[in-house]
Amino acid sequence: MNVKFLNNVVSVFVVLVIAFLIIPLGTGMLDFLLILNLALSLVILLITMYIKEPLEFSIYPSLLLITTLFRLVLNVSSTRAILSNSGYAGEVIKTFGQFVIGGNIVVGLVVFIIIVLVQFLVITKGSERVAEVSARFTLDAMPGKQMAIDADLNSGLIDENQARERRSKIQREADFFGSMDGASKFVKGDSIISIIVTLVNLIGGIGVGFLGGQGDIQTIINTYAIATVGNGLMSQIPALLISVATGMVVTRSASEANLNTDVIQQFMGQPTALMIAGAGLPFLAFIGFPPLQLFLMSAVLFALGFILLRRNRAALQTVEEGPAVIEEVTSEVNYYKNLNNVYDLLNVDPISVQVGYSLLPLVDEGSGGNFLDRVVMLRKQFADNMGMVIPSLRLSDSSELNPNQYQINLRGEALAVGEVLVDHYMGLAPNDILESDEIDGIETVDPAFGMPAKWISDDKRIKAEMAGYTLIDPTSVIITHLSEIVRVHAYELLTRQEVKRMVENLKKTNEDVVNDTIPSVISLNDLQRVLRGLLKEGIPIIDLEIILETLSDYSPTVKDNDMLIEYVRQALKRTITHRYSEAGQLKVLSLDSNIEDVIIKGLKKIEGGTYLNLPPDMIQKIMQRTKEEVDKVGKLVQTPIILTSPVVRIYFKRLLDQFYPNITVLSINDVDTNVQILALGNIGI
Repeated sequence: MNVKFLNNVVSVFVVLVIAFLIIPLGTGMLDFLLILNLALSLVILLITMYIKEPLEFSIYPSLLLITTLFRLVLNVSSTRAILSNSGYAGEVIKTFGQFVIGGNIVVGLVVFIIIVLVQFLVITKGSERVAEVSARFTLDAMPGKQMAIDADLNSGLIDENQARERRSKIQREADFFGSMDGASKFVKGDSIISIIVTLVNLIGGIGVGFLGGQGDIQTIINTYAIATVGNGLMSQIPALLISVATGMVVTRSASEANLNTDVIQQFMGQPTALMIAGAGLPFLAFIGFPPLQLFLMSAVLFALGFILLRRNRAALQTVEEGPAVIEEVTSEVNYYKNLNNVYDLLNVDPISVQVGYSLLPLVDEGSGGNFLDRVVMLRKQFADNMGMVIPSLRLSDSSELNPNQYQINLRGEALAVGEVLVDHYMGLAPNDILESDEIDGIETVDPAFGMPAKWISDDKRIKAEMAGYTLIDPTSVIITHLSEIVRVHAYELLTRQEVKRMVENLKKTNEDVVNDTIPSVISLNDLQRVLRGLLKEGIPIIDLEIILETLSDYSPTVKDNDMLIEYVRQALKRTITHRYSEAGQLKVLSLDSNIEDVIIKGLKKIEGGTYLNLPPDMIQKIMQRTKEEVDKVGKLVQTPIILTSPVVRIYFKRLLDQFYPNITVLSINDVDTNVQILALGNIGI
């Protein structure tokens, strides 16, 4: 069998069907295609009765278009044959027409009209309405279903792959019912065109027969009436089957079995209803109904209901006579019987975001929210800038938060909480704004940087922009806050597994440096510590090749990780300088030599490394002088930078972090030679 041909059989079929609009068909070929149309419609109807849910027959909207087009083409071909062959369009149409008319033209036409009206007014109209409502309800329910999936994911009932499959299924359901809403119009149009074609065949055929002298008027009417009714029924019977199939699809809810099984099980589950119906039927005999048929149907229903009722009671009694204690096992209990599923509860998300219910439109893609897309771009930007990939972010709603609140968690613990208004913009006023230009709004504070701001409503947006306000939409506020949290705590997110992945990625371009360094020179554990030390001070680790080469040079003789970090910083001095310099200048505060001498004298060496041991009063003096000098230059520089000698940098930075963690400390070796150092002050005792 030619598999390639089978792959293209539908395309070939559609092209041939369109060609048949122009190419005249012989009566033999027309008979075959009419039978094919009837068989195809019957198969489609049976398929719709055996599927468990609509998505199992997701091609149905497209199939509906193809079958409708096929019937229209057959209508055109049969009409051409009827009008050009003196009312003969093949044996199928002739046989069908003679069988239905049965010697009475009026009866045949009435039967045909009733079938058309039943299809058009009852089945097609109902299917169209159900498809329309299903499409609307499916779209409206998408946000709730998405959040339910997230809730199951957060509770551990499903994993990431299952959540992805469920989200995909929800999207496909929305697309399917939306397509069905439009595709059902094809069947409606087919019913209308069938009535028109019938009138054309009957009236046109009588006219052609009369003008062509094909016999007396009675013979002509009889000939073309048979052809018209036969052709109409051979078109409408398949159309009726397709209409019923459409109704089956759009009214089919998700189930564990097919329609036949469901009908039998659910009817058999209500034996009392069958018995009541059986007992009520005989009373219709008092108003003239035939008693034989009534009592026969009544006996069948009552007996069936009685048998089912006894069977259900016997089954219930068997259960009651079983074990004394019957434990009701819920789906949750069944799930956690698997020990691996219990271990899933021990997993901690590296980073997650929880939102109140008012913020759901911002994070739900079905409601037009682009939060997840923004997270993807944040991950790309952070990888470009820092050389580290932000791990997967877990997003969920929380009833414990206020409606407008969001919470950023790190390793399962709340790290930051913010509040945004969905229908407002956060406005940051310019420094030189006039009192007359101030915009009314809700006072707030920028959660990422702590700057005073206002929540400005959308109707005041243009006025605020003209006044010089910087407007930030709610999603950007959350993303900015998240990016700051990630930047500050990136070193905590760098796991050993991520370091291993980074090393494997470097292997693709420079396998030699990896094989020469890890694990013979430095272990993966020590490499992680070095990289974390760099990230903790905001130094990018994107040039992992240089970092490994530097560690390969110094690790054999230097066993102190702090000193290894300093050597790596020296190798990355061009990156560090570019990060903190402006227009070729590096504005700094210098650390006086007397403070450096105090720090050097206070260093204590132990087996695990070196630590700083200073008297509390000396620490207080140093910090006080540092604060005074930093405050002086606060208006000149955005990020204060203190320049020290290489020996004391790491220890002074650790001392400073206890009081002022946002101050950058560089050593002379961290600065590239082609930049100009501009000292704004000196920190001394």
